[in-house]
Amino acid sequence: MTASTLTGPLERTAAPVARPSRFSAGRTARYALLLFFLVLVLIPVYVLLVTSFKGAGDAAPSRAWNLPQVWTLENWQLAWETLSPAIVRTLQMVVPAALISSFLGSINGFVLSRWRFRGADLVFTLILFGMFIPYQAVMIPLSQLVIDLGIPSGIPSLILLHVIYGLPITTLIFRNYYESVPNELIEAARIDGAGMLRTYGSVVLPLSIPSFVVVLIWQFTSAWNDFLFAVFFSSSQNGPVTLALNNLANGALLQNYGVSMSGALLASLPTLLVYVLLGKYFIGGLMSGSVKG
Repeated sequence: MTASTLTGPLERTAAPVARPSRFSAGRTARYALLLFFLVLVLIPVYVLLVTSFKGAGDAAPSRAWNLPQVWTLENWQLAWETLSPAIVRTLQMVVPAALISSFLGSINGFVLSRWRFRGADLVFTLILFGMFIPYQAVMIPLSQLVIDLGIPSGIPSLILLHVIYGLPITTLIFRNYYESVPNELIEAARIDGAGMLRTYGSVVLPLSIPSFVVVLIWQFTSAWNDFLFAVFFSSSQNGPVTLALNNLANGALLQNYGVSMSGALLASLPTLLVYVLLGKYFIGGLMSGSVKG
């Protein structure tokens, strides 16, 4: 009896394997729901973008959904002329604030995750407590403190405030990330004679790039979009773009909606570019410390 005779009946009686349909009802419903929410989120963006290209007489609430009768770039030019000095000042604020708070948060996270001194958990809890204090509750004493310290209003005081109030979240992210770093690496550095600072600089810091990406994006966005600190600690002459955008909207509100919409898009463009260019690294950095070992 040949092998084909033995396998023949089995092949004839085997039932075909059912493959899942690519267009099942559940899959279609999920995609339809995602498309619905995407359209819902993009509706304000559409109104902003369309209105920014409308002339003064064409930009009216009754015609918000209509395309411009005449496309113009005048609104963008006026918004850029008004906001460009504030955008430069904001970059001068958010870049050092994000870098300094990220570096200090990295040191805090390393110390609190690897140096188990007495009261370490209490210190970590007190640092995190700063995340839950409403900014409005401390604005008056904080303003008096800045005045007593002699820190100039505007960009210098805003840098200091964003560094201080960024420490809780940066410390939390780095501490959770460093908890996932294998202890063998730290022990190997100690065996080689490296102290805590040498271990941090030579071993831990090069491994911290994913967390640094997360923290830098977070701090950049938070400082860029801040308005409360800008109102209390700066003015329209030395403040960031959020304050200048508020003044632009109030000044152009009854004259030209297109200038306000163009200014809003210009003010949000840097953070949008940061997320578009570094979004995948942001997600990867968040997940890098989620699994220990």
